[in-house]
Amino acid sequence: MLKRAVLVSMAIVLPLGASVAGPVGTANAAFDPNFGFDFWVDSEMGPIKSRVFRAADGNTNRVVYALDGMRARDDLNGWEIETNVARALTAWNINVVMPVGGQSSFYLDWNAPSNFFGIDGASSTGSAGSSAVGSSAAGDNVAGKRNTYKWETFLTQHLPRELNNRLGFRSTRNGVFGLSMGGSAALALAGYYPQQFSFAGSYSGFLNTSAPGMREALRVAMISAGGFNIDSMAPPWGPQWLRMDPFVFAPQLRDNNTRLWIASGSAVPGGGDVNSALGIVQAVPLEALALANTRAFQVRMDSIGARNVHYDYPPTGVHNWRNWEDQVNRMLPDLSANIG
Repeated sequence: MLKRAVLVSMAIVLPLGASVAGPVGTANAAFDPNFGFDFWVDSEMGPIKSRVFRAADGNTNRVVYALDGMRARDDLNGWEIETNVARALTAWNINVVMPVGGQSSFYLDWNAPSNFFGIDGASSTGSAGSSAVGSSAAGDNVAGKRNTYKWETFLTQHLPRELNNRLGFRSTRNGVFGLSMGGSAALALAGYYPQQFSFAGSYSGFLNTSAPGMREALRVAMISAGGFNIDSMAPPWGPQWLRMDPFVFAPQLRDNNTRLWIASGSAVPGGGDVNSALGIVQAVPLEALALANTRAFQVRMDSIGARNVHYDYPPTGVHNWRNWEDQVNRMLPDLSANIG
């Protein structure tokens, strides 16, 4: 039944050419340069910016990473552009780190720079910063095309080391959460780096990426979101591809006893979810696909006796920032109790 739901959802999504991880909805927050600050760290990809927001009480022990979606921009993280979660988190005395960039990366270490048969797959006139639904081709001068994405290394080595050295931030028992692409990435980071991450949250995540048809669905999404080639990320059905699938590494999440918050909307629009017919057509099937993936992951975790997960399925909600911001607020007490 779950596989059928996945395939039906993809049949709706793929003709649209919409990104499987492209957030739908309007901004409900304004960038405030006086609140967070830029934090640059060198990496194999070049200098990478994060935005840091300090806990209200000034502590350095409680830290959470907020991961973006597939259309991550190169100027600001979507969580800062579209939501007010940084203020909510810092009021709970949690330091917030928002990495910037990584469009279509899944926050992984890729095999090679993204190209199609040796040719860059995007027009140099495309905007890497576009968050609109539809194609947003990134030029060949961006990270991931001019060089190889190394996001996993950055998030688990370079960034925490510099946060510790320069700000005194604790680099163990951190939290991490993300939406869509960032949701599966958050679970992967927690699964493979349990000392660093004691808590992980996934909202509308694609948590069964090895299910039939999912690789091709993600292929279409990554072409739409920046013109990136999934084959440059990981070969099909090899160890590297399976390593990124939460459904596959679920036993590690159980054995680590990582506290997890797993959420997906029902794909039924609620009040204020969408403001156009196009938004409904795109946001509903995307969330239906995420819901099928998330339910499959829950079945998998239940089958192996995992008891370290909270599942949250609101009666309404589609693929948009309004619902992801609501999930952060719902998750806050659980996050606060399981980090630091």
